[in-house]
Amino acid sequence: MTKMYNPGEDNRPAGKYKEVGPRGGNVKDPRVVNIDKGDRLPPTSESGNNWKKIN
Repeated sequence: MTKMYNPGEDNRPAGKYKEVGPRGGNVKDPRVVNIDKGDRLPPTSESGNNWKKIN
């Protein structure tokens, strides 16, 4: 299982992150964000969703 990260966490590995559901499933119209080293993960579109690194 791929590691999931909560919104607001900082100092995560740089790369692209995709918004996923609470258990890692797909969500409708997921957000994809680019995080640089030391950046904080942004809020998700719905409470309970998380972020998953995609590359």
